[in-house]
Amino acid sequence: MAINQHHTFEDLDGVKCGVVEKNVSTERVAFLKELLEANGYTVLVVGTAPPKVAAPAEGEAPAPPPAPTTFTVGVSDVTFNATNAVFGRLLRTKDNHVVTLEYWKQLSPMADDATPYFTRKK
Repeated sequence: MAINQHHTFEDLDGVKCGVVEKNVSTERVAFLKELLEANGYTVLVVGTAPPKVAAPAEGEAPAPPPAPTTFTVGVSDVTFNATNAVFGRLLRTKDNHVVTLEYWKQLSPMADDATPYFTRKK
């Protein structure tokens, strides 16, 4: 059980993992996997369970389960906390720039570690 909602962990494919994000798209999975593996983390990705559907009527064949469209991303380090990693300036890009909140949220294509986030104009 997690201490708070910002430090969650669960079993992903039988491995206890710190959850990075849930219900993410395939594009976001690719971004997070590349970034976290470059920082030395072992990343695990599992499909989010599809929504439950009503049982088929009598005589109907059951429908096959749909392929997952969203995923849960976790790292094998259960102490990992995404908020602490970003604001604690613990993550780096491949170019050795500090990962900022805008870069983490994919709002900016470049990690700008020269200007603090609270002084930037939007």
